Amino acid sequence: MRILITNDDGINAPGLEVLQAIAETVAGPDGEVWTVAPAFEQSGVGHCISYTHPTMIAKLGERRFAAEGSPADCVLAGLYDVLKDNKPDLVLSGVNRGNNAGENVMYSGTIGAIVEAALQGVKGIAMSQFFGVENKDLDQPFEAAAAHGAAVVQKLLDHGTWDDEDYRLFYNVNFPPIPAAAVKGTKVVKQGFRRGTSFSAEPAVAPSGRRFMWVRGGNQQVRTLPGTDVEANLDGYISVTPMRAELTAHDAMAELEKALA
Repeated sequence: MRILITNDDGINAPGLEVLQAIAETVAGPDGEVWTVAPAFEQSGVGHCISYTHPTMIAKLGERRFAAEGSPADCVLAGLYDVLKDNKPDLVLSGVNRGNNAGENVMYSGTIGAIVEAALQGVKGIAMSQFFGVENKDLDQPFEAAAAHGAAVVQKLLDHGTWDDEDYRLFYNVNFPPIPAAAVKGTKVVKQGFRRGTSFSAEPAVAPSGRRFMWVRGGNQQVRTLPGTDVEANLDGYISVTPMRAELTAHDAMAELEKALA
């Protein structure tokens, strides 16, 4: 198996080392793991692509490349440059430092990479490590992902649904904010929504007098409804959420048709 890995935390992020080990386990001794990751951190860029300017890509080592662009750019670079003659069987993105559950999904560059993989017709799985008081100070805060990641990926490859729809299915996996030994299992859940908290902007004035702003995240420990990702993670479970990039609100179609008839 040939696997392409990327992330949004950057080529030197510790979570990418964890993902490398996961990918090598899944690929097996006869497989290949290729890395194309952002040269610098790209958290929060979503499915952004560098459409109006070129992206420099540099080879850093054997099967290891850095691109001055977004995670989605890295997937495009992997598919159309680095691996143009031998497309990957799977794209893995992560392991993100922090959860990409709930509304975070909409901002995530980790997810954006897998959206691009799915749009290109390649299987994709995004993986993120939830942080909290029980794991943030561990010697290896990515312990849960490191211990359970390969098994989750292999189960999805063996038993997950992989279709050929226009907007292909992909998977979002979040590991709970606890030590590996405390993980209770895996739950297939919906994307949740943290009520009463959100991203915000804090204005600031530089010594030069220029105005700037800092984007601030909301409280990540706010629970979502039962049967959703954040709730499962805070209860000690690995969450697996099947997703598509298609955004139509199907539940609103019938009423809207009546209203506009």
